[in-house]
Amino acid sequence: MNRIETDVIIIGGGATGAGTARDLSMRGLRCVLIEKNDIASGTTGRNHGLLHSGARYAVKDHESAHECMRENKTLRKIAWHCIEDTGGLFVTLPEDDPGYHRLLLEGCRYAGIPAKEISIRKALQLEPNLNPGILSAMTVPDGTIDPFRLTSSNMLDAKERGAIILTHTRVSSILKEGSKVSGVSCITKNGDVIEVMAPVIINAAGVWGQEVCAMADIKLPMFPSKGSMLIIDYRINGVVVNRCRPPADGDIIVPGDTVSLIGTTSKEIPYDKIDDYTIDDDEIDILLSDGEKLIPNVKNTRALRAYCGVRPLVAVSGEAEGRNISRGIVLIDHKERDGLDGLITISGGKLMTYRLMAEKTSDLACKKLGVKKKCKTHKVPLPGSESRFSSGRTVKRFSGIPDSVVGSTFYRHGQRLRNIMTGEKKNYRLICECEMVTEGEIEYAIKKLDVKDLVDLRRRTRIGMGPCQGELCAYRGAGLFHEYGGTTPEGSVELLHDFLEERWKGIRPVLWGDGLRESEFTYWIYQGLFGLSHVNNKKKKKG
Repeated sequence: MNRIETDVIIIGGGATGAGTARDLSMRGLRCVLIEKNDIASGTTGRNHGLLHSGARYAVKDHESAHECMRENKTLRKIAWHCIEDTGGLFVTLPEDDPGYHRLLLEGCRYAGIPAKEISIRKALQLEPNLNPGILSAMTVPDGTIDPFRLTSSNMLDAKERGAIILTHTRVSSILKEGSKVSGVSCITKNGDVIEVMAPVIINAAGVWGQEVCAMADIKLPMFPSKGSMLIIDYRINGVVVNRCRPPADGDIIVPGDTVSLIGTTSKEIPYDKIDDYTIDDDEIDILLSDGEKLIPNVKNTRALRAYCGVRPLVAVSGEAEGRNISRGIVLIDHKERDGLDGLITISGGKLMTYRLMAEKTSDLACKKLGVKKKCKTHKVPLPGSESRFSSGRTVKRFSGIPDSVVGSTFYRHGQRLRNIMTGEKKNYRLICECEMVTEGEIEYAIKKLDVKDLVDLRRRTRIGMGPCQGELCAYRGAGLFHEYGGTTPEGSVELLHDFLEERWKGIRPVLWGDGLRESEFTYWIYQGLFGLSHVNNKKKKKG
């Protein structure tokens, strides 16, 4: 059995867990982060990637709205390479209550959100594909943020400051000494047992936090709310478009990289279904029909994939119903609540407030450990955002390499581009044409960013996330695991198979028309041409 001694254990590798690891590491504390899958594989990686202005909460939840606006400003400074400043619109459709427009404007002013009423003509200039029948419009400082890039940057910074990151490692038990926690026992993907000992354990497992608390014989009831989203095959809007009404299903379209995303539904689900990422037909129908009302061109697009996430809602005031449960931050000191010293749970909140959640959690952990160092995460840029160079200026530094290749790598990695791009032609050879991912970028991810398989690689580089969904790049990426990751040829084939199966889960709910034809083509490539099922069947027989 391996044994690690540290100051703080963090359970959960989403944005909040990664942000907490970074915060604690910057304060000089030793910490170990444990994630049962890959970073951002839970709720963090299953949202619409909106850089909230807070306007969506400005009417009913002023505190959350204010938090979002404050963190919006902070993230633009410390994580600019994870952000696209698209701007946002709230528009009123003919069937919407026209009075809500005024309520939203007033709520934004109260929360400190710079919302501005504009003419319909101006709104159509900002977003030409917008429904021309809108009744009113206002601008808000929305944008988009890549949750995978954000989490990876936090994790990388924590690791460079001494944190230990254990992905694909599951906590099996919480160890206690009387009324205090003393550590955890966990199991790696390979079956190795590791004991990590620490006086403070932070439960940042999101909706799975209920299970973590249960290991410590503590009841923490959560009320899972499933949110489904739909990706369409190209970017139909350049500005985030919100429907000006109380939060409801299908009321936002977010542009993200090469695609657009329609969101989001809200359905209560039983807790035992939190790992069942099934998207219902009625949810897809709602997203398509309501998305078309905002941007009519939706009807001419191909539905690329559908996916869902589960919101980690904790009812602290007796409310236990979907959208009625606050999205506010829930920080629990289990010594005060349950008499177990050293265990902290952080839950609720949003991707936008991950840094603030990490700060509050780290403050409490430091208080327990007698450490008086203050948070600096709001001042120190993340890896990649160290200095603010323009894309054009950066491209000029890499003469001889296609500008589009340098630009796309800079877009994803910011100033860490200097650790990736070289003048060697092999380095900037394209592996994924849809997302302009190079061989050098994949080598960097495998060697530096805790990538264990192709699904992990997708989260670091966006390989397979474009219109072809891995159809023309997955096999190339699998081959590079043999070259740079030490995987055997047979192991690379297994990684390829698992990746395609993971992509299939999101494609299957939208399998009609052009999507069905595209899937037939993918099937022809991997089954007909490459004989992938034949290779895997031979392996199973040998096993």
